[in-house]
Amino acid sequence: MLKVAVVLSGCGVDDGSEIHESVLTSLHLQKNGAEVCYLAPDIDQADVINHKTGEIHHDVPKRNALEESARIARGEIESLADAKVDDYDAIIFPGGFGAAMNLSDFAYRDIIEDIDVELHVRSFVEDALHKRIPIGFICISPASIGAVILKDQHAKLTIGNDEHIAQKMEKLGCDHVPCDVDGIVVDDKFNVVSTPAYMLAKNMVEAEKGISKLVKEVIKRANERHATDDVVAC
Repeated sequence: MLKVAVVLSGCGVDDGSEIHESVLTSLHLQKNGAEVCYLAPDIDQADVINHKTGEIHHDVPKRNALEESARIARGEIESLADAKVDDYDAIIFPGGFGAAMNLSDFAYRDIIEDIDVELHVRSFVEDALHKRIPIGFICISPASIGAVILKDQHAKLTIGNDEHIAQKMEKLGCDHVPCDVDGIVVDDKFNVVSTPAYMLAKNMVEAEKGISKLVKEVIKRANERHATDDVVAC
């Protein structure tokens, strides 16, 4: 059974992982016969946001991204700092603004040279890229993680058709590919797959279409990688 790491950034679209995207990703991974392994960095969230009003809570204690992500994972989650890329056959990053606030500082930086990714996220993704472990980026994560780590390498990624974010990705040296909500963009060179999900989706039905395709493509690539490794071993 394939083991797929699903990297979360908290709980809730405005300051953590988008819950619908996270659940749909997990559902389709399990429907495709994969074991879902949840990971998150053990760090404070950048902000705590009231999801009812959209207001930032400035006067409450910081929330921990790992502890908040455990809500989605039903407690079965590991700190990203303790995870080893070799233990997984693929990696998927759901969206939600936590991917641009906690997993990176994409949401807060206008100067391209200043944008960076959280230390353990960067290490994990760079190791996966080096070993050609397939990676799926959903919603904002192709921009906030993929384009930042693959800076100036002309990786093909999508967030749909948001002109402002697409321009920011292009300035990072990414080749942004416009994509419909039910589509995916594949970069064979880096073994990366992306889909817009709630960057375009108006509901779960629309978000599910692209996520299901992304999961199938990531699973296919994980199986192909194993087949290649088996041939080399022989």
